[in-house]
Amino acid sequence: METLNLLMQGFATAATPMNLLWAFLGCMIGTAVGVLPGIGPAVAVAMLLPITVKVEATASMIFFAGIYYGAMYGGSTTSILLNTPGEAGSMVTAMEGNKMARNGRAGAALATAAIGSFVAGSIATVLVTFCAPLVARYAVRLGPPEYFMLMVLAFTTVSAVLGRSTLRGMVALFVGLAMGLVGIDQITGQARYTGGVPELMDGIEVVLIAVGLFAVGEALYNVMYEGRTQETRNRLSGTHMTRQEWRRSWPAWLRATAIGFPFGTVPAGGSEIPTFLSYAAEKKLSRYPQEFGTTGAIEGVAGPEAANNAAITATLIPLLTLGIPTSNTTAILLGAFQNYGIQPGPQLFDTNAGLVWALIASMYIGNVMLLILNLPLVGLWVKLLNIPKPYLYAGILVFSTLGVYGMRQSAFDLVLLYAMGLLGVLMRRFDFPAAPVVVGMILGPLAEAQLRNAVSIGEGRWSIFLERPGSLALIVVVLALLILPRLLRRWAARKLAAAPPPA
Repeated sequence: METLNLLMQGFATAATPMNLLWAFLGCMIGTAVGVLPGIGPAVAVAMLLPITVKVEATASMIFFAGIYYGAMYGGSTTSILLNTPGEAGSMVTAMEGNKMARNGRAGAALATAAIGSFVAGSIATVLVTFCAPLVARYAVRLGPPEYFMLMVLAFTTVSAVLGRSTLRGMVALFVGLAMGLVGIDQITGQARYTGGVPELMDGIEVVLIAVGLFAVGEALYNVMYEGRTQETRNRLSGTHMTRQEWRRSWPAWLRATAIGFPFGTVPAGGSEIPTFLSYAAEKKLSRYPQEFGTTGAIEGVAGPEAANNAAITATLIPLLTLGIPTSNTTAILLGAFQNYGIQPGPQLFDTNAGLVWALIASMYIGNVMLLILNLPLVGLWVKLLNIPKPYLYAGILVFSTLGVYGMRQSAFDLVLLYAMGLLGVLMRRFDFPAAPVVVGMILGPLAEAQLRNAVSIGEGRWSIFLERPGSLALIVVVLALLILPRLLRRWAARKLAAAPPPA
């Protein structure tokens, strides 16, 4: 009952005219971002982070949340019509959705994607409402040793999951950890790694790094390396489904929500795995298996899109309750929280309850807004694809530059911004993930403080991490994440080598 009362208070805050306007703007921008191939929610949120200097915290978080799940809604449009997924989670949607579009069923594919996203997002939001406070209640019992190991778990999962190889992810993480050490040591008061530059005494701004790596890096990379590709657009039919398509879609939406939500809640989650699992499940359970890979099966669109949105919504649980980001965008959202001096974690539901419940309430409102925006206005979103790429990326560079300069009016910040942009280009060129850099920068100083506190509690004994059951369990989980995938790959390779050759 207490949860419902808090949620009603959240609705009272989120439903104010100004917050509704921010939610609508976020959903609009997010949908537009999702429609444009190659411009993901992480780039959009990073580019708009500097507005947090001027906007009130609750409105800002509602705005960024709208961009986040709005981009996930919009990503299905290009996947279905152009076979160009803007996000990794939309890859599976393109497999069947584009085949449906080629056979004159684009409207049905877009409708089942939009309605499936709404259903999955709404169910997942209800689960977030009741699960997040429960997780926070137990997480508040953790001490410094458990918190430090929890952050080590975050470092391990982010570097292993968000990168294509663990080594590249770890390298990116250590770059971020090194950046996080720049500035004045909070305990000794001594300047570290500033090189005598006064602007670095306060440390490097997380917003600047996020904008540089994601927004500027993305724009420069596309200018330098992406060739001009001709896109084939399919005919857009009316956005409606037949009665049979409704019957085939709704079980897929429910199954996919059940598959996607758990993956979003765990630190090693993500939207790619549940979308593939949902696709495989629908293909196996469908009464029309002959449509998969040929004319396009509507279950192959309904399931993956619902799984994608359920997983994306669920990522807010580890972010809000543990302070652990599990995707590129949640890593940048963590930076947005810290811009206001707010640290997501178990205490967040006590110290900033108004903000948290307004954010959760805005997700219910945002889902309805997105359904209204996606179904009738899909033709308008497709017209965004006519924007020439040079103008698009030039706009990103202009907004990024003005936003970062507006924070401190510092020319040094602009030099650092474009240095980070070039670093982002190099990382993209050689397949290094950018998200671990941001995670390392944000969580590095916090992990250092928790490590010092834990060693102090243990009176200088490092065995304190083995003596406490919680931290010991987390050590086992970290080792399992690092070792088990390699053992499984080696075992599979040996099994393949031992198999008799085909006759």
